Amino acid sequence: MHLNPYGHDAVLLAADLVNDPPSGPEDLVQRCRAAGLVVDATADDDLERAREVLDGWVRVVDADEPAGRAGRAAIVNELLAEYCGHPRLTDHADDGHHLHFRDADLPLGRVLCSLIAMGTALHLAGRGMHRLGRCAVDGCERVFADVSRTARQRYCSTACANRDAVRRHRARPRPSTEE
Repeated sequence: MHLNPYGHDAVLLAADLVNDPPSGPEDLVQRCRAAGLVVDATADDDLERAREVLDGWVRVVDADEPAGRAGRAAIVNELLAEYCGHPRLTDHADDGHHLHFRDADLPLGRVLCSLIAMGTALHLAGRGMHRLGRCAVDGCERVFADVSRTARQRYCSTACANRDAVRRHRARPRPSTEE
């Protein structure tokens, strides 16, 4: 059985690329490969395409409303219309058949666009429209894709969660020692 690579991995890759933007085309290729993406072809505009789709993805993260004209669903639909092709059944010799939501033989930038657009749609539809966000720590602007079992992620990392817990603990009123 081949599991769909769109969704979980795609939104985690998008969050990683937004939080730590690639320094150049080679960095983008290396990070995509490290995330498990097969890079068959590259183009001069891959980094530009990646930045383009990530700008749209951040709009999804920052949308206040799950639905409506400016809500997450509407923005995701824009990304799908812009970057995804008709679904097609594909067979990589050793992987077996699975669906691609893009044309064949595209360079990395276009593949990344369709992967992030479709992955975001599947992530939000399958896990919940609230499962993207920004870190709850004041001053931290990092984004996250909530893939937790409890659907309650509020922080971009364990470090930020711990830092906020310490801050809240220290802000508690101390009991009076006077009698």
